[in-house]
Amino acid sequence: MRVWVITNQRAQLVEIPNETAAPQQYTTTLIRRLLLWKIKLVLLVLLIDQMVRLNRRSFSAPSAPTLLDDHSPSTFSDGLPLPKLMVFDLDYTLWPFWVDTHVVPPIKSRDNGTKCVDKWGEIFSFYTDVPQILSSLRQKNIQVAAASRTHAPDLARDMLKLLHVPTTPTTSNSSSSKSSTKRALDFFDHLQIFPGSKISHFRKLQKQTGVGYEEMLFFDDESRNREVEELGVLMWLVRDGVDREEVDKAVKEWRRRHRREAKE
Repeated sequence: MRVWVITNQRAQLVEIPNETAAPQQYTTTLIRRLLLWKIKLVLLVLLIDQMVRLNRRSFSAPSAPTLLDDHSPSTFSDGLPLPKLMVFDLDYTLWPFWVDTHVVPPIKSRDNGTKCVDKWGEIFSFYTDVPQILSSLRQKNIQVAAASRTHAPDLARDMLKLLHVPTTPTTSNSSSSKSSTKRALDFFDHLQIFPGSKISHFRKLQKQTGVGYEEMLFFDDESRNREVEELGVLMWLVRDGVDREEVDKAVKEWRRRHRREAKE
């Protein structure tokens, strides 16, 4: 605060500290800074949301899956032993998303069951080779199971019901655009979908199937789930989803580990 002071017959403007001005000024500055940080936080949240939505649009397969006569894993037809039970994780193993994080119910089937659409119109589907692999396993009479620790088991089952697998093989130069399909769920003999250690999943599978752990082959994208190897199960770690090449590598490793590399 400034006041006029007369000294030696001269008028002079003197600054006098105002005890109440400083706290008020500090409070005003603090409020302004808090508002600025709030605006920055809102902008950051909006940016992250936009990035998530852009990423989610990449979850769908580039084209509708079809079954090709010559595109089964090569180990399925080489005459050597195969596991009696193949077990698959779901998220980032059979499909490229977390069903309990990225998918917002309700979901609907689309494009003859090759895709699903959630509440916000986001599209989801299997990795490209997955339908062919599931169909080939059924043709070889190999039991198939899912072992997932997702926190949305009901939504995962709904996804398996709505996603379909083509059942009519075609040749690569076929002009036909139609094929019969079945629910992906129908290609699974057993489902163990609940949060928790995968050891619990496999103990339940062994009890249900009677198949020995050494006759199981497990595909998963998380290395922490190698704990199931304590039971005797071979786990194959996949980095970018299951495809025919990964299946062949896993089967060959299963044969090597269990000394099953000769025809029986």
